[in-house]
Amino acid sequence: MAFQEFKACMDACDACADACDYCSAACLKEEDVSMMAQCIALDIDCAQLCRMASSYMARGSEFAVAVCQMCADVCDSCADECGKHQAVHCQECAKACRRCVEECRRTCGMAPPASVEAEGSKAQ
Repeated sequence: MAFQEFKACMDACDACADACDYCSAACLKEEDVSMMAQCIALDIDCAQLCRMASSYMARGSEFAVAVCQMCADVCDSCADECGKHQAVHCQECAKACRRCVEECRRTCGMAPPASVEAEGSKAQ
């Protein structure tokens, strides 16, 4: 794939990584940090993997799609965990993770682009 074909996914991965970094730091300041342990751990994993996926795509690596698939899986888990918490930073992180999942799956060919999905729903 050409660089421009990865651009939306790279942007989503970068934004997700930033949201996860912010969320993990904010979770460490929560009153009951032990309750946030899984959220923090997933935030760290997700941020690191998102940055790695973005760099693989930027280089046009032959492994970019495989890394993107793994990124979507980790982001999905992170979104689920963050979504369980009411803190604004967790909710924003979950939103960024879900957007990243959507872009990674689209880029990896695991889901049709949003415009195709919208057209399909109109036909029904």
